[in-house]
Amino acid sequence: MNKLIVNFTPTGMVPTKAMTPHVPISVAEIVEQVHAACEIGITLVHLHAREETGGEPTYKKEIYARILEGIRRHCPELVLCVSLSGRNYNELSKRSEALELQPDMGSLTLSSLNFPRQASLNAPDMIQALAEKMNDYGVHPELEVFDLGMIHYAHYLIQKNILRPPHYFNLIFGNLAGMQADMTEMGLSVKQLPPQSHWAFGGIGRQQLAANTHAIAAGGGVRVGLEDNLYYDLHKNTLARNTDLLQRIHTLAELFERPVMTPQEFGNLGFYNSKARALMTQ
Repeated sequence: MNKLIVNFTPTGMVPTKAMTPHVPISVAEIVEQVHAACEIGITLVHLHAREETGGEPTYKKEIYARILEGIRRHCPELVLCVSLSGRNYNELSKRSEALELQPDMGSLTLSSLNFPRQASLNAPDMIQALAEKMNDYGVHPELEVFDLGMIHYAHYLIQKNILRPPHYFNLIFGNLAGMQADMTEMGLSVKQLPPQSHWAFGGIGRQQLAANTHAIAAGGGVRVGLEDNLYYDLHKNTLARNTDLLQRIHTLAELFERPVMTPQEFGNLGFYNSKARALMTQ
C-alpha cells in the first residue's frame, strides 16, 4: 500500500506572532507543537530555529540543538530535518552549522529564487558545498524545488555523485516566481524526477490545500504547516493552528485510503542518519 508521507513545517522564517498567535517561535513552543503533531501522525518535521529574543530566524546550532534534543525526548523515531536556508544569511559556515548536530536531513534548495519581498540565494558552489557537508555528516538532503530548472540541476548533481539515492523532493507550488498548483505543472514536475525518488507537494498560502489534495490523490506525500500557510480557509477568515492543518490532512488521507507513513518506515527507506542513530542507541 502506498503510504502517505506527511512532512510537518510548523514555523518557517516568515510568520511572526503579530501575523498569527499560533506560530511556534520559542524552543519550548516548537517542541510542544511537534510533540502534538506526532500524536496526530506525521512522518518527518522540517525545522526552523528562531532567536530567543525578537524571534528572528537563526542558524545557530546551540538553538537547533535544544530543539532536536527536546523533540527526540518525546518522539525518538521522528525523522528530523533542519533548514539550511539562504534567505537571511549566505555564509557556508553559518548555513551549514546545524549539520554538525547530525540531524537526519537538511534542506537543500536547488537554485536561487525570488520570494515576493526577498531573495533566497543559492549559488552552485554553495549548493554543492552544503550537499558535500551533508554527505560528510551522514545527513540526507531534503531537496526543495520551486521550478523545473531545480529538478534539472538535481539530475546534474546526481551525475556528479553529489546527490545519492534515495532522494526526497519537496515540490513547492504557489510562489509568484515559481510553479503553480495546476495539474500541468504538478504532473510535469513529478514526471521529471530522477529514479528512486520520493516526493511531496507543498503549497504557499491558498495553494496549500490544492497542492496537498492533488498529492494525496496522485499517490505522493504532503508538506503542510504554518510555515507555508497561516489560514484554514481560502478567504482568509480563520487563522489556522498547525493541529487544524494536520487533522485536515488525516481526514483527506482517510477518504483516499492512504494511511500515514510512520517515521520509522520513512527512516528505514534510507532517510535516517545512521551515524547519529547508532550513537543514540548506545
